[in-house]
Amino acid sequence: MKKVLISLVLAASLTVPSAFAKEANSQKQADTAVQFRQAVLQLVRSNMGPLGAMAKGQIEYDAEVMNKNALRIEQLATMMDDYFALDTRKFEVKTEASDKIWEEMEDFSSKSHDMINAAANLQKVAAAKDVDNYRKAIGDLGATCKACHDKFKID
Repeated sequence: MKKVLISLVLAASLTVPSAFAKEANSQKQADTAVQFRQAVLQLVRSNMGPLGAMAKGQIEYDAEVMNKNALRIEQLATMMDDYFALDTRKFEVKTEASDKIWEEMEDFSSKSHDMINAAANLQKVAAAKDVDNYRKAIGDLGATCKACHDKFKID
């Protein structure tokens, strides 16, 4: 029985830290964290741009571009929890990240997982060359960006 309890405590301790942020220890650490976050978000943006243009009919439908960009976004979205885990609020940093991120980390994490799922779905739509549903799939992915921005980005 004792071994079971120890195993449960260890398992719980391995899963809990992702829901709680660790505080930055120095200005340099906080600045670096913000720099990395912004880099990841810029890469998401650069991959969403062509998808949005495709959905609006501003550029031609291209299943390969859709698949490649959706794969990249999925991979980048898997990094969100890691790159936002460090709470930088104690330091003066140039950021548009709202304090709500660290106050509501579970919701932030949930939204990043929504992005992962929407990007994976867009890859399926692209692989199937589903011309009838690609605009909706791109819109669903874009909606995950908006949901996070609406709650966790300072304008």
